[in-house]
Amino acid sequence: MNRYSPWKYSFIIIMIGLGLLFALPNLYDKDPSLQVSASGGTEVSELTEFQVSTALEEAGIAFKSIKVGLENLTIRFNDTETQLKGKSIVEKSLGRNYSVALNLAPATPDWLAKLGAEPMFLGLDLRGGVHFLMQVDMEAAISKAEDRYISDLRSILRKNKVRYKTIIRNKTGGLLVRFKDDEERDSGQLLIEDDFQELDVIIPNTASDESQLIVKLKEQVLIDTQKLALQQNITTLRKRVNELGVAEPVIQQQGFSRVVVQLPGVQDTAKAKNILGATATLEFRMVDEDHDAQDAVNSRVPAGSKLYYQRGGQPILLKKQVMLTGDSIIDAASGIDGLSGQPNVTITLDGKGAKRMSAATRDNVGKRLAVVFIENKIEVVEENGELTEKKEVIEEVINAAVIREQLGKRFQITGLESTKEARTLSLLLRAGALAAPIYIIEERTVGPSLGQDNIDKGFNSVLIGFALVLVFMAVYYKVFGLIANVALALNLVLIVALLSLLQATLTLPGIAGIVLTVGMAVDANVLIFERIREEVRNGNSPQASIHSGYEKAFSTIADANITTLLAALVLFSFGTGPIKGFAVTLSLGILSSMFTAIMVSRGLVNLIYGRRRLEKLKI
Repeated sequence: MNRYSPWKYSFIIIMIGLGLLFALPNLYDKDPSLQVSASGGTEVSELTEFQVSTALEEAGIAFKSIKVGLENLTIRFNDTETQLKGKSIVEKSLGRNYSVALNLAPATPDWLAKLGAEPMFLGLDLRGGVHFLMQVDMEAAISKAEDRYISDLRSILRKNKVRYKTIIRNKTGGLLVRFKDDEERDSGQLLIEDDFQELDVIIPNTASDESQLIVKLKEQVLIDTQKLALQQNITTLRKRVNELGVAEPVIQQQGFSRVVVQLPGVQDTAKAKNILGATATLEFRMVDEDHDAQDAVNSRVPAGSKLYYQRGGQPILLKKQVMLTGDSIIDAASGIDGLSGQPNVTITLDGKGAKRMSAATRDNVGKRLAVVFIENKIEVVEENGELTEKKEVIEEVINAAVIREQLGKRFQITGLESTKEARTLSLLLRAGALAAPIYIIEERTVGPSLGQDNIDKGFNSVLIGFALVLVFMAVYYKVFGLIANVALALNLVLIVALLSLLQATLTLPGIAGIVLTVGMAVDANVLIFERIREEVRNGNSPQASIHSGYEKAFSTIADANITTLLAALVLFSFGTGPIKGFAVTLSLGILSSMFTAIMVSRGLVNLIYGRRRLEKLKI
């Protein structure tokens, strides 16, 4: 009656074994480390490793290990104090072409890592990290949206032979269109109103006799533009942070124009700002081949041209008119050119950008087209003993090739110095540019020590609750209580394993969910054991009482857990941040407790009592 078939025991053993395997990495602590990545066309190599190790040894700074990865160099230390000292030494030895960031590297053994077993992530309140509240410049977003209409308005007025003087930005908002006379103005007004339903066209009341129109976005369009700018910025930030390797970031909207960004595990605030503020885009301009670049350096830059410098430092004159910008790029992928063997980036344009590129290159076959790389950097420098932020805009020509044929939607750019640079450029181009400028208005750093204090308190709360439950169950239910305690311990192991397997983020509310799960898990066993006691009191045999207790209690346990699971799913669906963390651990805890409280405990009971002839049952 109370016997499990071999396949059930095999299933239980396999599940417990997998649980122990995936929970094991969490027993290993994280090493304070430095992560060195290259920029500006350089690469991390064995030479970099030798340079760093030599500098640390000469400075008398001990390190646990140093290892070159695919894209970075990781140096592990014994403590955070040595980590901070090592950071300054490494920065001095490598210079500005390398980025050195503080990090915590998992100390998981290689054999576990090869099996895919990794520790779960810890949230900002446990691991430490940085918290930013960022403000989106909505006025800039509206101005940018209005600027897009300037070329469209010019095109439609010219196409319909409506003579106008200028189209410029209006000081009080919108666009100001000046016409030759009132007749042309009226024609232009009808034309704009028919073709641009999203625009309001107003004849201003001015003292001047000049014929003018003010063109503005309609109110609903303004609201939609602001919402779109906010959502696009959130999407761009999320892509950028994810692709740059920050684990489990929190990026969410707050209010109408603000974004909250939390980066767990990031200790270097300056590095975090660089990640968020990094922008990289391209501009495609024709080379000015009618004037000499060296003459422009020594004297005056010709009108209609702009002086740039190539990677090697050689000056080059480009036309001021921009043929195409990075806003038209929808995809970018790094690779190796099959003919030259040099790194390249394959660009894919949207429909509008493809048409502009096709039209521009069709008329300029045989001429040179330059690719200008533009990057905005924020560097923290020390001036007069104080740390200040210094913004720097880098503009350099990475390629100036002859147009051999008409280009379309997809093409390649070369002239990149390394595969690392190609990957970085493609990454930032894929992430896209921000729809509107964004500024940090609040900044908080949660130190690792505070995070460790939260971990200790959370662990102690789980430990105390768990210990009290163990003592009560063992005293009150005797052998059955010990079986419940084993199932409860395995339940905690499985919860940790599931969090690690899913690479979920554990926060303080998540720990609260685990504590609640401990109570719910033991509640299931209490229902079963009380049902067994009731069956014994009714005069049933011990074996029949055990069987009936588990069978009759199952529906009650299922109802209680399913209703709780539904509540957790609602919390996860409509909650944000900490609420979701609580819902995740609670849901996983319910699923694991159902398995351990029913199947595992029943298996143990069957092993102990299933093949015995019992006269009396002690429970």
